[in-house]
Amino acid sequence: MTALSGEADAAARIALGASLIAISPQRPDDSLSFAERLDLDFDVLSDPDQQTITDYRLHFQLPEELRDLHRQMGMGLDEQNADGSWNLPVPATFVLDRTGTVRAAHVDTDYKERMSAATMLEALQALR
Repeated sequence: MTALSGEADAAARIALGASLIAISPQRPDDSLSFAERLDLDFDVLSDPDQQTITDYRLHFQLPEELRDLHRQMGMGLDEQNADGSWNLPVPATFVLDRTGTVRAAHVDTDYKERMSAATMLEALQALR
């Protein structure tokens, strides 16, 4: 699913003292259900007012012409997002140091393109 979410990567991440979290615009209960359903080894936090998404400039609104298609696929964002909006976050990965400073970032509108585990581990090792 994401870089450093497999067992071997989780061990490396833990050895480096790092935590992996995901942030979702869904309601807290829905975020928890998602994490449990996929048996994730990291926390999925809820950003119900999408403030984090906005602060990191990752916010975009699904165009009107795509909303019916999403509803037909059972993905009505207005029903899934805690704030009832049609907003989505641009997929992104950030490596933060202990002060919250971004030390590495990968942002791509193509949700299949993620920061590689090797790149993330390299960024984490540079923090030591």
